Amino acid sequence: MKSLLEQLPSIVAEGKREAERVMERAESNYRLGLQTRELVIPSRDSNWKDLLRSPFRNELNENPSRLIYGDNLLAMAALLAGDRERPSLRGQVDLIYIDPPFDSRADYRTSIQLPGADIDSRPTPMEQFAYSDTWADGTISYLAHMTPRLYLMREMLKETGSLYVHLGPNISHYVKIVIDDIFGQWLFRNEIVWRRSNSHNKTTEQYGPIHDVILFYSKSEKFEFHPGKRPFSRGYIESRFKYRDHRGIYQPNYLTGPGVRSGDSGKPWHGYDPTRARRHWAIPSKTIELLDIDVKGLTTQQVLDECLKADLLVIPKKEGGQPMYKQYLTDGVPYQDIWAYQANTQGTLYNSEECIDQDVKWLEQEKEKTGYDTQKPEGLIRRVIETSTSEGGLVADFFSGSGTTAAVAEKMGRRWITSDLGKPACMVTRKRLIDQDAKPFLYQHIGDYQVEQMRSTMGAKFRIGDLAEIVLGLFGALPLPVEENPNKNMGRIQGSKTLVLADSPNKMTGLATLRRAIEIRDNLMGGWDKVVVLGWNFSPTIGHDIEALGQGDRLEVLVIPPDLLDRLKKKGHKLKADEVRFSSLQYLKLGAVTRTPEGDGESLSVEIANYVLLSPEALNLDEANRDKLQKVINADPMALIEYWSVDPDYDGEVFRSVWQDYRGNIDNDNDPYRVIRTARLTGLPKKNGPRRICVRVVDVFGFEAEATVEVA
Repeated sequence: MKSLLEQLPSIVAEGKREAERVMERAESNYRLGLQTRELVIPSRDSNWKDLLRSPFRNELNENPSRLIYGDNLLAMAALLAGDRERPSLRGQVDLIYIDPPFDSRADYRTSIQLPGADIDSRPTPMEQFAYSDTWADGTISYLAHMTPRLYLMREMLKETGSLYVHLGPNISHYVKIVIDDIFGQWLFRNEIVWRRSNSHNKTTEQYGPIHDVILFYSKSEKFEFHPGKRPFSRGYIESRFKYRDHRGIYQPNYLTGPGVRSGDSGKPWHGYDPTRARRHWAIPSKTIELLDIDVKGLTTQQVLDECLKADLLVIPKKEGGQPMYKQYLTDGVPYQDIWAYQANTQGTLYNSEECIDQDVKWLEQEKEKTGYDTQKPEGLIRRVIETSTSEGGLVADFFSGSGTTAAVAEKMGRRWITSDLGKPACMVTRKRLIDQDAKPFLYQHIGDYQVEQMRSTMGAKFRIGDLAEIVLGLFGALPLPVEENPNKNMGRIQGSKTLVLADSPNKMTGLATLRRAIEIRDNLMGGWDKVVVLGWNFSPTIGHDIEALGQGDRLEVLVIPPDLLDRLKKKGHKLKADEVRFSSLQYLKLGAVTRTPEGDGESLSVEIANYVLLSPEALNLDEANRDKLQKVINADPMALIEYWSVDPDYDGEVFRSVWQDYRGNIDNDNDPYRVIRTARLTGLPKKNGPRRICVRVVDVFGFEAEATVEVA
């Protein structure tokens, strides 16, 4: 068997080919798109007054900030392709920071806190890599996964852009080889060591592992870089800064750097020859900035003369002694490639904060913690963003996690794009941005996700009918005769008059599909007693559509497991029908919805009355956790609601969330485990005629439901 190093060239070559296929598709007639699920206008369930007075289309500018749910490879493909509303982002991103899984074999499970029960939910295979670093072939699989994504990231960066990749030391050296090949070894800028903890007890067989690695690359030689500085430590100040002039407190410091140079920087000045000590003149830029003249065209010695005239140098009394420059207390220490927070008195800063790098300290503030396993501190991301972007720049993170990159970019006046395959990660990020009153942003899904997965599973020449036939077989249905079933999407349950229809993965199962299914049930082959519709993607109003049709038990709608394609890819024909659960839909029921005149405008009150979760059997839970969940459902089904929002003027296209409440927001009810049941929106502009109100709910497992009502 070949070693990892022997396999690396083929891994990189195949990754490049996969990225090229994505780019070709982005430039073809078939372009993967993004579906806007929500325009989030944060308000944290507060009174919402003036936003409806101006058209929301103004918020949908060419490059809004975006939170994207789905595979980041497909997200980047869609962003590179662009669409009618927003152009391609190829060569448009200023900074990409990613914190991908570390290949550490850790198993990140989702712990869900509910009233009276904590439930341990395991990730579905489709979301596996978002929470788990378990890879089929270890490091080889990890590198194969990362390589095409790194190629696409390079395509998205501006020529002045930068890439920061946050990794563990167990994998960073392999990833560096891959990025060297993609970006060019000469564009590698730094390996930054971030000390993420103070000490580690795992020291019986090794030194304590307390650092991560951040690889820093630029897209070209002309990249944006704003080097920052940190204050001097108190001990350093007390021992060195003992002098004062009209500019302030200073210490004499070396005016030369190591190494012999030809030209002016190697020539003697003021009786001192730096080459004797194998050094050269190195005038600090901070010192030159204090001069009132333009030094362009001057020799090194002439610049030194100007610095001496300006009283910026210290000349030794002893002839031939080394001149020094005045380093002022306000100068600080330029950031180096080791970022270390150390909570002890030896590292006390001049501002009395007990650390070396205060802004990259560990995640210890309760108000910043989100409960996400791999969350990074905001100060760490802030340093990256302020160093490699300017205000108004575009920052991207394709492994969103808890949303720290988006949250910090928002606070710093940057636009942002972030994506994650895990719905819990997207929920955490959305709530976090609402909580900090972010500017309006889009929440988007990958369009035709199952079709893309199907191409990966069944090959480029797949036929949707072939997949429908597989789905029917796993449900236990026998196919109808070919002459009645040319698309292979209909079957029957043996021994009964039940018809089964498998909908296409590139369609939204909604009212039109249900009406067609009823028509087929009543007319095909003499009619049937019942029709079962199996769907992948559903209209958010599907629950109300089923109720409105009034078919009772003659119509049943079930969900095809979202991880089925991944399971087929792993087990193929070995996957058995009794291993696949088709679940019922979740359903939202509204209570009282009232409009009330209020001065020149009106107010709105919207109540949620009930929420029904899809079958608990479909969730990836063990029996003990499923039993705990069932008890919560029996006692209070609405305790499962994680987030809900209201659009008081739904246009049927873009859901504009102008009111939100979510678990953890205790402004109104002091209950961190439940949302409030009634939304109250005041200060709405008066509207003649009916108002179409839409409510969306997301439960603790990431499933969504929607209800729409018109109020006169």
